[in-house]
Amino acid sequence: MAGLDLAGAAVLFSTGWDGNWRTDRYGAGEHPYLTADTAAALVAGRAALVGTDSVNIDDTRGGERPAHSSLFAAEIPVVEHLAGLDRLADERFRFFAVPVKVRGLGTFPVRAFAIVE
Repeated sequence: MAGLDLAGAAVLFSTGWDGNWRTDRYGAGEHPYLTADTAAALVAGRAALVGTDSVNIDDTRGGERPAHSSLFAAEIPVVEHLAGLDRLADERFRFFAVPVKVRGLGTFPVRAFAIVE
């Protein structure tokens, strides 16, 4: 990510993991995740939002959550379980994650979509 201007941007990671949706493999521990260094670079770069097509931005095999912890501490929202990000790879787009109106929940569904510019 060195040399990229991330300030104010939605940074979406297309890993292809959404292809495992509705299979036993989807929630398995070997899913793609962000390293602590990647999360720190996103914070330093002032990303506005981080999203992935994986089941989680952290390695779920252990109890630590370095990506969630550093991003949330910097007030950067996280969107997981996205699909079709591969179609945005070479495009400029505006990303939206519209939540339902709820209180007191740490995780909840959003209507996620992108408008290609």
